[in-house]
Amino acid sequence: MLARRALCYADPRPMHKLLLFLIVLSAAASAQRQPDVILVTIDTLRADHVGCFGSRRASTPTLDRLCADGVRFSNAITAAPITNTAHASILTGLYPSNHGVSDFGVPLAPAHVTIAKLLQQHGYSTAAFIGAVILDSKSLAPGLDQGFDHYDNFAEAPAGGPRWNRVERRAEVVVNHATTWLAANRTKPRFVWVHLFDPHDPYEPPMPFAQQFKDSPYDGEIAYADSELGTLLSSLKRQKRYDGALIIVLGDHGEGLGEHNENTHGIFLYDSTLHIPLIVKLPGNAQKGSTVPEQVRSVDVLPTILDRLGISTTAKFDGASLFSNRGPETAAISETDYPLRFGWAPIKSVRMNGSKYIEAPHPELYSLGKDPGERKNIYQPWDAELQKLRGILADFRNEVSKNPASEKKATAGATPASTVEELRALGYLGNVWGSTTAPEPSLLPDPKDKIEVQNLIHAGMMQDEGGNSAAARMAFGNALKADPSSLTALSQLGEMELKAGDYRDAAQHLAAALRLNPEDGGVALHLGQALQKVGDLKGAAQALETALKLSPGQYGARVQLGEIYLSQKNITAAQDQLEAAMLLEGKKPEAHIAMARLYLSQQQPQKAGAELQRVLRNDPKNREALGLMQELRKH
Repeated sequence: MLARRALCYADPRPMHKLLLFLIVLSAAASAQRQPDVILVTIDTLRADHVGCFGSRRASTPTLDRLCADGVRFSNAITAAPITNTAHASILTGLYPSNHGVSDFGVPLAPAHVTIAKLLQQHGYSTAAFIGAVILDSKSLAPGLDQGFDHYDNFAEAPAGGPRWNRVERRAEVVVNHATTWLAANRTKPRFVWVHLFDPHDPYEPPMPFAQQFKDSPYDGEIAYADSELGTLLSSLKRQKRYDGALIIVLGDHGEGLGEHNENTHGIFLYDSTLHIPLIVKLPGNAQKGSTVPEQVRSVDVLPTILDRLGISTTAKFDGASLFSNRGPETAAISETDYPLRFGWAPIKSVRMNGSKYIEAPHPELYSLGKDPGERKNIYQPWDAELQKLRGILADFRNEVSKNPASEKKATAGATPASTVEELRALGYLGNVWGSTTAPEPSLLPDPKDKIEVQNLIHAGMMQDEGGNSAAARMAFGNALKADPSSLTALSQLGEMELKAGDYRDAAQHLAAALRLNPEDGGVALHLGQALQKVGDLKGAAQALETALKLSPGQYGARVQLGEIYLSQKNITAAQDQLEAAMLLEGKKPEAHIAMARLYLSQQQPQKAGAELQRVLRNDPKNREALGLMQELRKH
């Protein structure tokens, strides 16, 4: 009895602490039971260049071992043949028409929930590690960082420097960042997205892969990416988290490699760029070594993760779990709006039961069983299979039109001006062009009729990035010969001539480009620069004013316009432009130096000196500011 009373009157706080500890421990153990989820996307990876998908020339031992440990989906189709759009579909489980990321720089709306957000809400630590600036959430891929505790964006780098770590990271760097994060974050289940960009052109594998694959550098890039994937998986094994993890590896899209005359990707919707490898290693290596031959889609990745983790949500997806009982084959829809950047028609395709319909100004129908290379177009308007596939696309469009959250009006014009150089360095570009330039997309040229022009433009951008300006100008010139109304060829050639000091030729080409598309603020800016150099100050001012109406935040245009107004003795207008430039970029020197010249012209040396001091505080060795200071002391 006394003992019982003693227990009753004992201090309860230690017992409470013990109970609290046990509750926390139980919660941690429960969280730990949820498997890690590792999503790896290998950019520009064709299925037929992976060993376990049938390639005899491939060197992909890591992917092959993962196939042996997991489930191989031999007939996986991407939603889009271009990086940003394809990844938005993987991360949201939605087709491009529904998530709205139809082009570079178009933001993913918060209404479209990502897998990172869903897993974060269920106790996961989340991180993303990207291999190219094209997926940087601060510039070209706004919104893709939704739900990530850590998103490994690119640091700012000087324009025109080496491409590595400016616009692209080697797989080794990406994997090193990822494994460092994994080593530091072990207490909770983890969702990690790792993006390896290497197989994307230009194909420049490091040694020893460059030597081993000197006749096929694309395969060398794949072999290199495969080896770094092995490093990532080895780190999971050292942490004893590999066996229990859910690991999904897939290509975001393929590569043309000259098939159908498409050297790279983004323009066409043939299987060369749509058929991707997809491997899923389940926790405990369940179903290891099995193959699923039925058609699946990249939009099925997110629903699969939720299904395997037992997570339910009210969010709606276009995809379904890869392991659900599908019944009849599900249609795979693919889309590309990238041709709009060049003034060409966008394309959609639908693939089902061995048939594929490509909706374009010149429509196509293929029987994939008989014609896997899509060489013989059997399109006939009255074909029953065609009518069925066309009806699927019509139903899809109707559903999209009912979705208030879809971003149907997003166009190529959304690309920020500050990212144009990065796009060019990665081989992507075009001009501000959208569906508003024609009543119907079908009235635009069919990309099939323009693919040689696109190949030349792409080659020109790659040559320019590599520093071979003569070859780049030749490529753009040949593109212009092939299509004199090519807005992209005109603007690219004009910009190169501007850099080379051929100002009259630059002005001619840029003026022609601006006539074709009066809504391109970047072309207007470069035209103003060219016209100023040839002494046409009135024309330069008009072009710069146009540029600023289209894009008011162009610092360079405001400085240049201020300088032109100053040369014309229009002091008030000059001061307005220079002050606006300072508000945009207060630390940059050009506006302050121009303002100092303005004050000197007005016999206001103290104000001029104050502007120069602002420059020299940030850049003590600025030659122009130091020269003006010496001139100021003479007065």
